[in-house]
Amino acid sequence: MWKDFVNELRRIFSDAGVMVIFIVATLAYPFLYKAIYWNEQITDIPVAVVDLSNSTQSREFLHRWSAAPDIKLTHSCTSMAEAEQLLRDQKVHGIIYFPRDFAKQLADPLGQAHISLFCDMSSFLYMKAIYLSCNQVMLESMRNIQIDRYEQMGMDKEFAWSLVQDAPYHETALFTPTGGYGSFLIPAVLVLILHQTLFFGICMLGGTAREENLDQYSIRSLIARTGAYFLIYYGLAAILLGFLPRLFDIPHIGDIGTILLLIIPYLLAVIFFSLCVSVFIRNRESGMVLLISSSLIFLFLAGISWPKEMIPQAWRWVAACIPYTWGAHAFIHVNSMGATFSQVTREFIALWVLTGAYGVMACVLFYIRKERGALRQKKEC
Repeated sequence: MWKDFVNELRRIFSDAGVMVIFIVATLAYPFLYKAIYWNEQITDIPVAVVDLSNSTQSREFLHRWSAAPDIKLTHSCTSMAEAEQLLRDQKVHGIIYFPRDFAKQLADPLGQAHISLFCDMSSFLYMKAIYLSCNQVMLESMRNIQIDRYEQMGMDKEFAWSLVQDAPYHETALFTPTGGYGSFLIPAVLVLILHQTLFFGICMLGGTAREENLDQYSIRSLIARTGAYFLIYYGLAAILLGFLPRLFDIPHIGDIGTILLLIIPYLLAVIFFSLCVSVFIRNRESGMVLLISSSLIFLFLAGISWPKEMIPQAWRWVAACIPYTWGAHAFIHVNSMGATFSQVTREFIALWVLTGAYGVMACVLFYIRKERGALRQKKEC
């Protein structure tokens, strides 16, 4: 077993392609993603204004909205057709429309004024910045309008304010203070990088062994290979999940000891999962196909970038069989949300269950492959 362990390490470090995947890609990809999401918030997004009301109230609304750092009112249009053309030309990323009866409806105690907001959906960040900033101004304006109407009805200003806002509140962003997309996404991507580079590297090694007829499918070889991969990746995982969140200054309020403990079953589950798949790999390039086709699928199925409540139940069962799903949730809960070990025992147990299940499956597949190889050699003789 020790000989197989040393031979596997020698195979890894003598294969330039595998070293690029295991070491270079694992350490370089986080910096690439951080560079992409370095600016987590968009500012000064150009917006066109179509103010058919041309009233004091509409100008006051625009004055308040223009104070927001997210948007910049760059064009004043006389019609929606003109504003839509600017949007098509990508000169603006949003349009705000005030109808002619805007001021009239506000003056009517029973009236209801409307404004329309159009957002460029080519990027979610445009819509988020424009919509949220406008919504905040609109809510503030609604409170002032309601108070004015209550005062016109003869109510005291303090009593009118109490009717508008019975329960005062203060808004606090939890876990992602900046509200940026990078702080939300990068922790999940770090876990995915570990999963996919290890998965791809093992498939490459398996495909190379099949091409050169050097594949070994004994249980002893399985254990030795698992030890070699775990030895390399535990250090890499400690850097990615323990050090990089602090270096990137993304939320990292969890206990590092808990994170290092969660890494153990996560890596073992990924290794056995990858070894099971590698049995079916016939050439070196097949791993790349699996890597490209599965990365986004794993990210979506985990319920990180897409709410898991919106995922059909059948796909949730599929996601539960992927180690990344449990590893990503466990890491985000601990690192970004400050969960204790007792609060992630469900994910911890699930990872050990997957480790056992894929470990047994790998043993069975290796045994079947070994018997088929022996039978094929007898036929050739």
